[in-house]
Amino acid sequence: MRALKNPNPTSPIHQSKPTRLANLHNQLVSLSTRHHHHHRRLVHSQRRRRGSIVRAALNSPWATIDELGLLDAGFKNPSVSTSYRVSEIPRPNRTVLEAQARVCTGPTQTKPLTEDQAYKVLDTILRSVKGELKDEDDVSKAQLGAFFGAMTIRANAFPEATQWSEGEKRAIDTLWPELVQVLPHDIIFIADPEGTIMGQGSSIGPNYVGNGTTEMRLVGALREVLAGGHLGFEEVKGVLSDVLPLEDVKLGKASDSLLSAFLIGQRMNRETDSELKAYCLAFDEEHGSVLFIYLFIFCCSVRMTLQIGQVLIPLCLIAMLIACYGESCLLHGAEWMPPKGGVTEEQMLSYMGANTQISPSQAKKVLEDEDAGFVYISLREARPSLYSLVAIREHIKKRPPIATSEKVQQFVRASGREAIVAGFYHEGYEDSLLMLMRRRGVHAGLVVKGEEGALSMTTRLRPENASRGLPVNYCSGFRSKTNLSVSDVDGISREHFNMEVNAKDYGFDPTDTPRTDRSVVKNIELGLAALRGEKGPAYDRIVLNAAMVDHLLGCDGAADISSAIDRAKEAIDSGKALNKILNYIKITHKLK
Repeated sequence: MRALKNPNPTSPIHQSKPTRLANLHNQLVSLSTRHHHHHRRLVHSQRRRRGSIVRAALNSPWATIDELGLLDAGFKNPSVSTSYRVSEIPRPNRTVLEAQARVCTGPTQTKPLTEDQAYKVLDTILRSVKGELKDEDDVSKAQLGAFFGAMTIRANAFPEATQWSEGEKRAIDTLWPELVQVLPHDIIFIADPEGTIMGQGSSIGPNYVGNGTTEMRLVGALREVLAGGHLGFEEVKGVLSDVLPLEDVKLGKASDSLLSAFLIGQRMNRETDSELKAYCLAFDEEHGSVLFIYLFIFCCSVRMTLQIGQVLIPLCLIAMLIACYGESCLLHGAEWMPPKGGVTEEQMLSYMGANTQISPSQAKKVLEDEDAGFVYISLREARPSLYSLVAIREHIKKRPPIATSEKVQQFVRASGREAIVAGFYHEGYEDSLLMLMRRRGVHAGLVVKGEEGALSMTTRLRPENASRGLPVNYCSGFRSKTNLSVSDVDGISREHFNMEVNAKDYGFDPTDTPRTDRSVVKNIELGLAALRGEKGPAYDRIVLNAAMVDHLLGCDGAADISSAIDRAKEAIDSGKALNKILNYIKITHKLK
């Protein structure tokens, strides 16, 4: 499905804000002190890459995106995070997507469909393929690949409790004879690769090889995945290098259905360390490796700061705070990323006026500028191959293996000490992330189970009825006992740690998480108010996160947690942190 390949590079998601730097300081200060009035008008100006400027006066922040008509107009509403979705991407079929949420997951998390649900999904697929679906979005090939791939893996490799339900079996028995007559051969292969699952004895699956050399390699790997098996490092890396980036203009690329089945299948089988390393390292040379000359750099990696309507403290503000005391920080992510599609760092930085179209070589220049010491780099600029999967990731519903490995991408290398920080949610992936960090050869690595699976630790108390498993504010990581070169990964002496951070132990009053209602503007207002010294939950969270990251990674001057907290507060209260933002915005617009 060509529309699901690479999003149009001139579409609204790639536009940058026009800047009026002369009055920027007053604008930011004014923004940070505003309260949430019930009636106000926001003026949001945008610049298209080709130079045309479009201005739209936005009504009250709670006005819906449909009422404003911004998706059709190509605008982004800073009060509604979902407006950052690329409007050119076809929307997935909701009926099938809901089924994917149940079945495209792990051996213990999968929820089999009832008979009614299975009939509805299969009937929707049948009518879509036949062109008879009305009042609904078509079922994309990516959805078909993910759904049938999941059903095949469940039949072949899952425990009895999460295999097909009796209702699913009856629905398949009834509708598959008609489906097999109209489905494309690649989908039939995914649904019945050996001709034994569906009970029809079809020869299509066993004989399917794909179209062209790229698909032939992918089909061969997919047969192993659909059987519940695993692949080697070189095999996964070869498939990814062949298939990505997704581009309409190149021949020989694989179909959406095969790639979707491969991605969701590897996640359902729970990736091995070897497979994750392949996803992590496959594109290291896409733009080359840029050497950074300073002594220390963080690679704080997270895509979203907000899910389910709560503020998770903008990481760009924490990174800028840490940069105030000489620790250069690189943050990377994307403007909009499914399946959650929450508020992102790129949305906030763009709205504040920063240039978010920075290449790795330009990022090096920003990091070397003492007035900045912080840089944000978009996946769009740094890893076009990974960014080209944005549309397919929405249509497969669940996070693919790349959602883990992209957190540990390394776009800029330091000549001295390096550290990587990442957030996680699902238990077990903390070990995988730390493994990838060690594979990168950095001196220190830290993973945090923050609020909603992001990187930000909270000051609220843990509920007494909290679910089992790792709690929010759980941290795990390692730090080296030397600042020498880490070229010999196996020769590093590391200290490992894990702990649950209780903010109350460090003098922070327990507070509930401020509500932001998925709004870019509200996130910025809360964050900037805190950086102006306004005490409260946002201020405490920024200080706590900056200090704990500093301390746990073994940074100079942060061996004692009290000292780390004190210097974080001083950087805010003195105005240094706010000045970092202003400097960063100016510097990024001078790049050539």
